[in-house]
Amino acid sequence: MKKNIYSILRGKFLISDDSFKNWRIIIFISVLAIIMIASSHSADKKVYEIAKLTNEVKELRSAFVDKRGKLMRLKKESFVEAEMKEKGIEISLNPPTKIVVRTSK
Repeated sequence: MKKNIYSILRGKFLISDDSFKNWRIIIFISVLAIIMIASSHSADKKVYEIAKLTNEVKELRSAFVDKRGKLMRLKKESFVEAEMKEKGIEISLNPPTKIVVRTSK
């Protein structure tokens, strides 16, 4: 048993007469390991991209809520009235009248 372990450590299984099948297994396992590493890197890259896009969506949603609130304040009648007073325009006390134009035939 000690001799077998020593021969494995020295690499005799790679240079013996029937080493071709050993080399095929070693190359096959190496290719599988490379594919697994590449797949792992690809998955990590996608996870980082998803996290970045999620943060961007949160920022855009926050900006949307802020702008919507500002728009609601700008649309209030009291705000419009105050802005028009600064420019010298006030609300009319008389209600508007409808003008009807009749055409003669």
